[in-house]
Amino acid sequence: MVLSMIDSGEEVILIDIRGGRGVRSKLYSMGLVPGVTLRILNRSGSGPLMIEVKDSRLAIGRGMAEKIIVE
Repeated sequence: MVLSMIDSGEEVILIDIRGGRGVRSKLYSMGLVPGVTLRILNRSGSGPLMIEVKDSRLAIGRGMAEKIIVE
């Protein structure tokens, strides 16, 4: 399942990132690596998703969230 389909408040594990080297590099630098646990803070509206990874809060655009595979 892709990250953009997960409801607010749910915790998921990042499985894979489907994208080019640039996308993967950017997400890896933000701590989004396979095996990390994410929590969706806010998925409402059409703007970015707010997620929590480790002790950080991040805003991820919808297009990028479509490339993040979680379970």
